Amino acid sequence: MNKLWYDNAVIYQIYPIGYCGVSRRNTFAETPQEGTGRILRVIEHIPEIKRLGFNAVMFNPLFQSTAHGYDTIDYTTVDTRLGTNADFKKVCDALHENGLKIILDGVFNHVGRDFPQFKQITAQNFTHNEYKDWFHLRDGNSHFNDGFYYEGWEGHYDLVKLNLYNPIVKDFLKNVISTWVKDYDIDGLRLDVAYSLEHNFLKELRTHCKGLKSDFWLLGETLHGDYNTWMNPEMLDSTTNYECYKGLYSSFNDLNMFEIAHSLGRQFNSEHWCMYSGKKLACFIDNHDVSRIATRLTNPSHLKPLYTLLFTMPGVPIVYCGSEYGQEGDKHHGDDTLRPEFDITKYDTKSELPTLISKLTQVHANTEAIHLGDYRQLFLTNRQFAFARSKDGKVAITLLNADSNPFSFDISIKGTFVDAISGSEVNTNAPITLAGFGSMVLVN
Repeated sequence: MNKLWYDNAVIYQIYPIGYCGVSRRNTFAETPQEGTGRILRVIEHIPEIKRLGFNAVMFNPLFQSTAHGYDTIDYTTVDTRLGTNADFKKVCDALHENGLKIILDGVFNHVGRDFPQFKQITAQNFTHNEYKDWFHLRDGNSHFNDGFYYEGWEGHYDLVKLNLYNPIVKDFLKNVISTWVKDYDIDGLRLDVAYSLEHNFLKELRTHCKGLKSDFWLLGETLHGDYNTWMNPEMLDSTTNYECYKGLYSSFNDLNMFEIAHSLGRQFNSEHWCMYSGKKLACFIDNHDVSRIATRLTNPSHLKPLYTLLFTMPGVPIVYCGSEYGQEGDKHHGDDTLRPEFDITKYDTKSELPTLISKLTQVHANTEAIHLGDYRQLFLTNRQFAFARSKDGKVAITLLNADSNPFSFDISIKGTFVDAISGSEVNTNAPITLAGFGSMVLVN
């Protein structure tokens, strides 16, 4: 089987409305001039993204919306707070010229109340308006006293649910994707709230996208349940691994590595039945919807072994912009605290954490045993964890110590390896002593 670009992807996530420091409410008063858009800041950031070793960039919503991007008004016009379509085209061209793939956020479950087709519907015409079947309408009233009822996504009535059973709506959205590929040459989509999307729509979407580009990547945002429901040969290539997200941070906070080991074993263990053998879920330790990991962790010394685990466990690792430098943000204080303006001058880009991440991105992308290999647990206590990834005789071993004291690992795989983090040669024929809060990635 030919290798696809996303087989060894390491993804950098940007939430543009926060990243660019724009108003959180669109006044529609701005008429951006080409060449002055704030989205152009991404071009200046490309050298650092590459230095850190990322090979793909994922943008959360950046098309015209009322507020946060998920309340779309126009799927084909870049949000005027960010710049022009031509500005974003320059960004995409620069990313591609630097070997970086581009993933956009496909918000296809719902639109904003300012979406033109919805705005044409009134209490007087909602039973016969030409766009009535684009949404889920019925008699009654809405949260906004429209004089008719419509379904909002999970009770959020500023987010109007689209009727994805309607062939006209489905064709409209497929044409949107075609436009994004034609105009920006995008390489994949993150499908917002994929767990809410109608399954036949997802099947049609896959056929459409793979027809545009055979290596087009479809990632679905999913929370709970069996991810095979959405991640299968007829629908999505990958889903977000929220099960492991919780286990990743709480295993360190509770000093209970059994939690994440259980999830990884249930999902990927090659020695017995598992749920997702051979599949690549998207793994993360924070994003624009949850507290930053530097805030979530009770002991900041756990950041380094946690990132080591993120980049060497099965899956496609995603790092949220700013977290590579230890950016903090507490969800309890609102989403805006998670989505600050990005200013690289605020960070020490040569500090220990980004230095470690730059090594981990490289070892993930360049080591097939890690990005394509199977998974086998080697050692487990409450505070220590070791596992192996292997493919075609090549082996990579991850050692993690969540304790403050050094610990000696005696593992069953013997031989001479190189630690990808320190560059040191390590012989596993004897016990391996790992410093407190330390980690190793041994490759042969």
